[in-house]
Amino acid sequence: MGKERLIKKYANRRLYDASISKHVTLADIRQLIVEGEKIRVVEDKTNEDITRLILLQVIAEQEQFGKPILSTQLLESIIRFYGAPMQDFMTRYLETSVETFMRQQDAVQKQISQVLSAAPPPMNAMADLARQNIELWTRMQESMLGAFASRRPPEPAPAEREEPSGEGEAPDAEKTPGT
Repeated sequence: MGKERLIKKYANRRLYDASISKHVTLADIRQLIVEGEKIRVVEDKTNEDITRLILLQVIAEQEQFGKPILSTQLLESIIRFYGAPMQDFMTRYLETSVETFMRQQDAVQKQISQVLSAAPPPMNAMADLARQNIELWTRMQESMLGAFASRRPPEPAPAEREEPSGEGEAPDAEKTPGT
């Protein structure tokens, strides 16, 4: 991956890749990202950085076709975090989750390559990697669920719940009148 590619957006909404002196589409930008290129998109007249806006457009275009990555439920949850006290936490959590997922994918691909190239397959290494993945995801999910739980009203304690009469007594205990 070299330096970032500068793409300019003109008033007519066209995108221009200065490194190849050619107009590009959102699909072209998506392909650059898939190939590992780092891009920076700026407004031609103001030089304002609009990279995030363009990347969101690429995502919206991808979500529109095929099987989406972002479910309606996930999008609603993300929207609820905007302006909320936990917004920064959610940003860090999502970034960390995606980075971890990508690192784990790389590790799995390397392990698979080693398995395929080794004479006796090193299944212990694969089992250890799988165990580490599960532990990491479990910790991250517990952290996230803990953040969600702190936003909900607390459940009533067991003593505060209504209990049916007679519960807690021995089933064969005889009741004497007047007690």
